[in-house]
Amino acid sequence: MPEDRSSQFRAVARGYLGRPVRQLVAGSAVVGLVAAAAAVSLTGPWAGGQRQAERAAARADAAAHRGGGAGRGAGKAGPSVRASAVLAALGSGAGPASGPVPPPTPDGLADTLDPLLKDPALGPLRTASVMDATTGEQVFGSGEGRAAVPASTVKIATAVAALDALGADHRIATRVVAGRKPGEIVLVGGGDPTLTEGKRKDAHGPASLHDLADRTAKALERQGIEKVELDYDVSRYSGPERHRIGLNENIAPVSPLMVDEGRLDDSTHGPAPRSGDPARDAARAFAGMLEKRGLEVKGEPGRRSADDDADPVAAVRSQPLSALVERMITNSDNDIAEALARQTAVAAGEPASFDGAGQAVRARLKQLDLPVGGAHFKDGSGLDRRDKVSAGLLARLLLRAADPDRADLRPALTGLPVAGFSGTLRSRYEKAAAGRGMVRAKTGTLTGVNTLAGTVVDADGRLLVFAFMTNGTSDPGAAQAALDRLAAAVANCGCR
Repeated sequence: MPEDRSSQFRAVARGYLGRPVRQLVAGSAVVGLVAAAAAVSLTGPWAGGQRQAERAAARADAAAHRGGGAGRGAGKAGPSVRASAVLAALGSGAGPASGPVPPPTPDGLADTLDPLLKDPALGPLRTASVMDATTGEQVFGSGEGRAAVPASTVKIATAVAALDALGADHRIATRVVAGRKPGEIVLVGGGDPTLTEGKRKDAHGPASLHDLADRTAKALERQGIEKVELDYDVSRYSGPERHRIGLNENIAPVSPLMVDEGRLDDSTHGPAPRSGDPARDAARAFAGMLEKRGLEVKGEPGRRSADDDADPVAAVRSQPLSALVERMITNSDNDIAEALARQTAVAAGEPASFDGAGQAVRARLKQLDLPVGGAHFKDGSGLDRRDKVSAGLLARLLLRAADPDRADLRPALTGLPVAGFSGTLRSRYEKAAAGRGMVRAKTGTLTGVNTLAGTVVDADGRLLVFAFMTNGTSDPGAAQAALDRLAAAVANCGCR
């Protein structure tokens, strides 16, 4: 068996992507392993985004092993674990089950989880909900209706609301339109934080400011325009641009116009130095690109609103919302989260501000018949400690995303990191081995706040959704480990 657990895991999963969840959860050992990465993909319409990246990684890893294991990229690696350790956690079953997979019983799960919820590493507020994805019934609960600070697990709510409001195929446009006088143009931000200053690397990647400059220059050339005055429009959003935590390496000022999330280095996720005025910086970069294409740009770009009926000059569009949601969930991307919350507000006719976005998200979830009593959405990212949701709401959000009749919501699941393999769970589950490769979950961490919500296939092959929340913790590492043990226990438990 290959020593590299991630290459084997992804290679096996590759053959199961796109199969209906009912087929995937019907098996035992191998099906359980694959379901952690693939069951929740269901039968969706997407070929781009995170799932394509997983397939590409599988092909690259397979090629590397054929060449003796060389060729893996440099960089930070996750914990070194054999694939056999992941398989061992599943038991010895080797083939599909011959009959229906039974659900765990409430008493069985309680016997397993109640002692773990007493872990002193958890804070004084500790809540939990585990639900059966097939029946929609809660099979374990502990204070599941009590609102708590969710930290980044609130991004699940942001994702579901945006996908339901706009659809998985929606793309965000960044446009250039004509100004009021000949030779005037306005760069109009539409709210795509992933617009990149670099050249587009492939057809499925983020929209590129270079492409927009190419299209703009060609359009102006056809009109015989050689000199332009450039302004920029950020009127799509309202309210304060800065999150209440202030200028921070975890989030840029929230603007409908920015490149590379306002990052001042070459990173694509995680903390990074941020621009204090990402819209102005994007406009200046765009002006420089136009000049390189032979246009004379007069003066410094200024901020102003374009006319509603302004003639279009050029445009680029973001990746589909499905890919943006997957990237947000996998990497816990705060900038994308705030952008998607505002897109939800625009769709609802609410002000595209922190307050308007929160109201729009809550209203959208209520329309989905989700338990929003006591819930407060003060931002889309979870950085605001005034956010409040319950474990029951988080679990039901995941349940709704797994609904076969709501395919547009699926990216809220397909973007979930895989324990020990990807995203914010890549370096976790070193000790909770039973959950490695089996748990897919969104993490949430603030000072004194630790949460975990996601999906798991139990030892019998039953797909479950879960949410574990704790507030008032004093040791974040110990609290995370306690939450990991809870999720791993569900993965390793038939619990009947």
